[in-house]
Amino acid sequence: MASAAEQLAANVNWGAFAKAEELKKRIWFTLGALIIYRLGTYIPLPGIDPAAFEANFTGHQQGVLQLFNMFAGGAVQRMAIFALNIMPYISASIIIQLLTSVFPSLEALKKEGEAGRKIINQYTRYLTVVLAGFQAFGIAVGLQGQTGIVSNPGPFFLITTVLTLMGGTMFLMWLGEQITSRGIGNGSSLIIFTGIVAAFPAAIANTLELGRQGALSTGLIIIVLLMAMIVIAFIVFMERAQRRLVITYPKRQQGNRVYEGQTSFLPLKLNTSGVIPPIFASSLLLLPTTIANFSNQHGATGILATISTYLGHGRPLYMLVYVGLIVFFAFFYTAIVFNPTETADNLKKHGGFIPGIRPGERTAQHIDKVLMRITVIGAAYLSVICLIPEMLISYAAMPFYFGGTSLLIVVSVTMDTVAQVHGHLQAHQYEGLVKKAKLRGKRR
Repeated sequence: MASAAEQLAANVNWGAFAKAEELKKRIWFTLGALIIYRLGTYIPLPGIDPAAFEANFTGHQQGVLQLFNMFAGGAVQRMAIFALNIMPYISASIIIQLLTSVFPSLEALKKEGEAGRKIINQYTRYLTVVLAGFQAFGIAVGLQGQTGIVSNPGPFFLITTVLTLMGGTMFLMWLGEQITSRGIGNGSSLIIFTGIVAAFPAAIANTLELGRQGALSTGLIIIVLLMAMIVIAFIVFMERAQRRLVITYPKRQQGNRVYEGQTSFLPLKLNTSGVIPPIFASSLLLLPTTIANFSNQHGATGILATISTYLGHGRPLYMLVYVGLIVFFAFFYTAIVFNPTETADNLKKHGGFIPGIRPGERTAQHIDKVLMRITVIGAAYLSVICLIPEMLISYAAMPFYFGGTSLLIVVSVTMDTVAQVHGHLQAHQYEGLVKKAKLRGKRR
């Protein structure tokens, strides 16, 4: 089965692309929205000294702030109005998704179709406001506690900072929804994608400059580039990998018509959990280091200094805990988002069954067994992808950090966007064929 990119390259008539006015409008709208987002990452918060904050940020960028700064396209380092980025909305979406599996009322809303989805989306927006408010207040208090960063500390600075950061997050949430409905791709994913990709040119230029100065050997740079291409190809292969369960629908009769038996497939993704396990694992693992770094600045020692030492990038304990958290969240999130019992019940209602497996409970057990087996492979794949950058930093002394989470997001969003472009082009070509057929019918 060819990928969307391969189908796009092989089947698309680029003359049809030039004629697809609707697709071009969507692409231009998406590019314009992303440019507005990037401009916002360079507008600093009112009342702070950006240079003083950036100097202070450099001493703490090895913790969770580094991860957030990478997702925000450098907005955290510049303490811009979009410093919170769209992460509160992403966190709220994940929390609501988890709560949907816990509370029957939310699960019932999910099954109501479009009307239920709108209500759940509204709950997600409300929770986004709450999370953004808490995070913005924490940032405002933290900024005010640092010497030389805030020009006029006080209640007015706290209020304006909280409102500005909350407004930035809500604007990005709205902008992401506009991209999803009027542009190409998933808006929230593209905003994070843009933030990550924006740092690539500077990192590549820095690496090449170190190579020119002799700090990095030419052979090492070539090996890293080849490894990057191999890793990207491996991610594409694994993200498209599926375990297909054969589903058989028996012969049935409706009225005077007899329908022959059909065979289809139930696709189970190898990586059902997506990028959630690396994100959760990175956030939890880097949080103690961040607290330790801030505490050490004020003279704290003891257990915090020990944590900062043993949980640094490339340390054996860091890698071991990192892999353990990824595996745990891979199984946990897969169990949350995929319900084998519900899937088996839906198959039974429509008369479908897996050959050799009795419908109902036995089918649910079989699906769960297969899902657990492929999740082992998916968790191992995520662990390998996330450990490769850590090894490059520790043993190859690479000067920049792009974790497995960022690689997964970049590749996944690219695949999804290309697939949507391909879908729009196919729809345009189909509309053209329908119009030609209608014209021929009128001539006759």
